[in-house]
Amino acid sequence: MNYRLSIRLEQLECATERLIQSAEALGERAHQSPGPGKWSAAQVVQHLLISETGINQYLEKKVLEAEGLQHAGLGHFLRSRVLRVLLRVPFLRFKAPTYLASKMPVSAPPLPQLRQQWASVRRRLEQLLNEYPEHLMRRAIFRHPRSGMLTIAQTLDFMVDHVLHHQKQLERIAKVVKL
Repeated sequence: MNYRLSIRLEQLECATERLIQSAEALGERAHQSPGPGKWSAAQVVQHLLISETGINQYLEKKVLEAEGLQHAGLGHFLRSRVLRVLLRVPFLRFKAPTYLASKMPVSAPPLPQLRQQWASVRRRLEQLLNEYPEHLMRRAIFRHPRSGMLTIAQTLDFMVDHVLHHQKQLERIAKVVKL
C-alpha cells in the first residue's frame, strides 16, 4: 500500500474506533434519540457505515474504469481543502445527501452488530487500498456530493473528517441522553 494511503487509513481506523467506543459508552442509551427528528448515537454509527459502504462500492467501480478518470488539478485540491475546513467548523451541520438519507432505516441494529459490519467494510477498503494502482494516485476517482471529484488520498481525508465531524455530534447526543 502507498505510504500516504496507509497513514490516512490508520487515522481513519483510530477515528472510527474512538467514535464506536463513544457510542458504546452510552450503553442502552445509544439507541435513544436526543430529540424529535434527531439521530441516536447508533444511527450516527449506522450512517457512517452506510456512507463508507457506498464509498467503497463507488471506488471499486471506478478503479475498473481507470482509463476514463481525469487528472486532479488545483481546483480539485482547493475544493477538497474547503470541504475539510467546513467539516471541522463546530457549529456547521449538514443534511445527509438525499440518496444516503433514504438508505437509513428507522432504527439501528445493536452496536456490536454495527461494529462487526463496519470491520468487514473496512477490510474491503484496506484490500482496495493495498491493490490501488500507483498511476491512479493523482486521478480524481470519487465524486463527493458537495465538493465534486476527489483523489483517493482526498477521499480518505474526507472519510476521516466525516467521522470526526460526527464524533462531535455524538458528544452533543451524549450530553442530552445522559441527563
